[in-house]
Amino acid sequence: MTKEEIKRLVDEVKADVIAWRRYLHAHPELSFQEEKTAQFVYETLQSFGHLELSRPTKTSVMARLIGQQPGRVVAIRADMDALPIQEENTFEFASKNPGVMHACGHDGHTAMLLGTAKIFSQLRDQIRGEIRFLFQHAEELFPGGAEEMVQAGVMDGVDVVIGTHLWSPLERGKIGIVYGPMMAAPDRFFIRIIGKGGHGAMPHQTIDAIAIGAQVVTNLQHIVSRYVDPLEPVVLSVTQFVAGTAHNVLPGEVEIQGTVRTFDAELRQTIPQWMERIVKGITEAHGASYEFQFDYGYRPVVNYHEVTRVIEETARELFGDEAIARLKPNMGGEDFSAFLQKAPGSFFYVGAGNKEKGIVYPHHHPRFTIDEDALEIGVQLFVGATLKLLAEAE
Repeated sequence: MTKEEIKRLVDEVKADVIAWRRYLHAHPELSFQEEKTAQFVYETLQSFGHLELSRPTKTSVMARLIGQQPGRVVAIRADMDALPIQEENTFEFASKNPGVMHACGHDGHTAMLLGTAKIFSQLRDQIRGEIRFLFQHAEELFPGGAEEMVQAGVMDGVDVVIGTHLWSPLERGKIGIVYGPMMAAPDRFFIRIIGKGGHGAMPHQTIDAIAIGAQVVTNLQHIVSRYVDPLEPVVLSVTQFVAGTAHNVLPGEVEIQGTVRTFDAELRQTIPQWMERIVKGITEAHGASYEFQFDYGYRPVVNYHEVTRVIEETARELFGDEAIARLKPNMGGEDFSAFLQKAPGSFFYVGAGNKEKGIVYPHHHPRFTIDEDALEIGVQLFVGATLKLLAEAE
């Protein structure tokens, strides 16, 4: 199929895709609560015809388009959940649910995949193989919806899987490509320092949990700067330090929380051991005790070379060489990695920022939005890449 034919097909659904995105933006739902969203997606897919629909979990949807001839099975994923953020945009389609907002582009992902499904539902007679459209719940909240969908069998028999993220730091018209490691494993930690509280004027009668906690925070930074190879991408961030109730009271406890981001599997297992050794040593030196908890999050997203090559080739054919942006890995997390445990695949970015339109706010910001002209670009790429991936077995 030529790029002109793909563009014509996408032009026919463009208005629908924008309308779906706006409806979803106005009616956001949090992770594991996407009941109305999933129902909207199910009913919209049902209206297309030629799709076999199922509900793998309570708030997810899968649609299967089985071609007239056997072939490869290609899965395409979109996430559907929103965030606990009060929207500050004043669009007509701004969130109608107080304290909940699509501040990461998942409304656009869902709309693009609906548009892709509508196009392919009209091309069933030309499809050799199977296309699975995976509308996933709960990307934003661990343990995540991807793992639940995998456990429900949505990836059984899949040969290749692709997904995308609308990306506001990237200008509309650009396609972000990353070969190999793309997004890190987002793990979290919790530390409680248990000292002995007392009067702020009499510190010698206490075991100062704040002073001890401050040393813990400082020394944890030595892990990245002194324990790890400088060329190895690692982040250790303390993001919460909670203690105290009054200016003249030394608290008996301090709670410290944060995140660790890694790509290397061995390092991911070793860092918690180093952390606890530091915490143990400092607290024992000052007569305090501690509690330490480390929770493993999503696996890192590691793109397969051959699938990523197809994405890049398709983007070049559709939009030209100037559209390609070769990006470095970033330390954010994504549970698309769960699908990659079952089949080779690739995750890519579709540029959704536009400085001229004032679309400059970062993801998870109360004024986040996307350039809606990016939606048709995402659908074109989904359609073109899927056709190419299906044809690779021929």
